Amino acid sequence: MLLSDTLTPAGHGQLGKIISPLSLSPSFSSRPLRYAVLGAGFAGLSVTWHLLKKSPKEKEMRIDIYDEVGIGGGASGISGGLLHPYSPKAKLLWRGAECWKESLMLLNVAEAAARLSGVDDSDDSFIVRRRGILRPAANTKNLIVLTDNAQNYDASCRIETIDEDTAQKLVPKIHVPFNPAFYMPEAVNVHPLRYLQALFLACQNVVNESSTSSHGQKELYLHKKSVQNLLELEGDGEYDAVIICLGAKADMLPELSGRLPLRTCRGVIAHLQLPANIREEYPDYAPSILSDAWLAIQGSRSLYMGSTWEWKSRNSNPNVSVDEASKALQELLPKVSAFYPAIKDWTFTKANAGLRAMPPLTAHGSLPLLGCVNYFVGENVAGKYWLFGGLGSRGLLYHAWLGNLMAQAVISCNEQLIPSELTAWKNINR
Repeated sequence: MLLSDTLTPAGHGQLGKIISPLSLSPSFSSRPLRYAVLGAGFAGLSVTWHLLKKSPKEKEMRIDIYDEVGIGGGASGISGGLLHPYSPKAKLLWRGAECWKESLMLLNVAEAAARLSGVDDSDDSFIVRRRGILRPAANTKNLIVLTDNAQNYDASCRIETIDEDTAQKLVPKIHVPFNPAFYMPEAVNVHPLRYLQALFLACQNVVNESSTSSHGQKELYLHKKSVQNLLELEGDGEYDAVIICLGAKADMLPELSGRLPLRTCRGVIAHLQLPANIREEYPDYAPSILSDAWLAIQGSRSLYMGSTWEWKSRNSNPNVSVDEASKALQELLPKVSAFYPAIKDWTFTKANAGLRAMPPLTAHGSLPLLGCVNYFVGENVAGKYWLFGGLGSRGLLYHAWLGNLMAQAVISCNEQLIPSELTAWKNINR
């Protein structure tokens, strides 16, 4: 059974508290599992998908997703969508190869679901644009670092060192002020909102398939409402687990406020189009571009340009004022003009913004925050409350692999399934 965000959620029964799987009694194990997922962005939909796929087939299960703005309405849905496993210095990120592989697999799942439902998959309505990413160096120091690190690429996402002539064959009007440039042919550009909508379709398909099988039935409910505090969920019945996937808004829950090592950062992304009087379009074969700023190509006459970084902002409103948009253009256009002078021919149409939840820097880089947070919430039941947050600007890379890990940890009530690097933040913040 599935309810969309346009229907009234069904009533809730009272369920017992979770205990260790090793001590499950027959009466307890026969009742349905029930999970609440707070947030319908990259983290929330990834963990929902993996809960549906990883739970025992014979078990009945219900998942309630809570998000006041629906699927992809937060920072995930307006992100740039440039996907590759490398840092700004072209170093392979911590567990980058695994994350890259899992993300591509989940993208394939979403595309398959979209095709099955008859969603338009033309170039102007893509979920994944497979044209690679071109990376010109921003300065001499950056060039030296990129040249050195590019030699140690992962085979599944190559980094090719190319001269300016070759770069101009990829993007005819590109300028490479610091030769050479770096090209990642396997890197992709994702349309985040279409992807998340398609991933939700994939979750719906799993639920629908369960209704016609001999295995346990799955249920999925999307509630377009905000959760102001975790105690609200007690009124909706007892959940086996609550997974908090709220991004920057996780710190706004009273139970977690001031206890998460997250910094917030608002980013503005500008949408530009070629006016009708400009005939020469951006080539269909040409890659997106990543440098001091980036261009995420949406079609031959449409692109996204980003992004600004307003640290310590608490503004999660996706709408951008005229003044904020003007300041963003003043910041971004000079950076883009340095490697793509033809941006002067493009016309600004609108802007959106998202509030990122940036995790602290560790010896392994800036890693997301995962783990059981009962200690912070004040609940003594093992495995009840879980955090999946702090994805920062790399949510698209991390979400699939970590959603898989989180789902397995939640189902088995075993935090040790999550790498210690991702739970170490709790030792500092208790």
